[in-house]
Amino acid sequence: MILDTFRLDGRVALVTGASAGLGAAIAVALAEAGADVAAHGNSRTPDATCEEIRRVGHRAFAVRGDLSDRSVPQELIAQTLSEFGRVDILVNNAGTIRRAPAVEYSEEDWATVIEVNLSSVFRLSQAAGRHMIERGSGKIINIASLLSFQGGVTVPAYSASKGGVAQLTKALANEWARHKVNVNAIAPGYMRTDNTAALQQDETRNRQILERIPAARWGEPSDLAGAAVFLSSQASDYMHGHILVVDGGWMAR
Repeated sequence: MILDTFRLDGRVALVTGASAGLGAAIAVALAEAGADVAAHGNSRTPDATCEEIRRVGHRAFAVRGDLSDRSVPQELIAQTLSEFGRVDILVNNAGTIRRAPAVEYSEEDWATVIEVNLSSVFRLSQAAGRHMIERGSGKIINIASLLSFQGGVTVPAYSASKGGVAQLTKALANEWARHKVNVNAIAPGYMRTDNTAALQQDETRNRQILERIPAARWGEPSDLAGAAVFLSSQASDYMHGHILVVDGGWMAR
């Protein structure tokens, strides 16, 4: 039955940045589809997400770490393997944003954003990929952005990092598809999260954004649930290196 191919029973997922927002919604959606989930948090603990995962009847494991520390990605994979014995799904969702005009952008902000949004994605994928290739299966989902395609304003490091995420997705897919490891990405549109709070609170910018979105609303974290489950499941086994845009129609305008 076709719906059975979307089930994630017996699978183990690691979702980074799962304390709130997009990551929390994705982590709970994967659990609702049948997966056990390691939920990662940095400054905020993912306890509420873990409670929700357990409420729907699946195992949850909280992992912590600052992804600007290059040793943390390997530790997160190791902890998940120690707790669950396997990693079938990796969702690289954690990210940060620093806003400033390009001529004023600090080296510190540039380094932090690139490290968290791009370098940690590579390190996590590399560590999980070794395990998945050895097992002959796995799903890696990177969270890209509309700024994987567009330049944005006053977010040069974020735009560069998300452009890099899209290209890294394709590069890993080219190498790992033959090992039955699927690497794809989701590019969310304008979503109601902490990262977009400044835009939501700017009356002029908020109006301009809504005027361009055909769906005429900001996206909610739950709007990514279906895409995440699909790319984590058997239903997407022949998708490799794809960036799936979930944006209310923004890119069609």
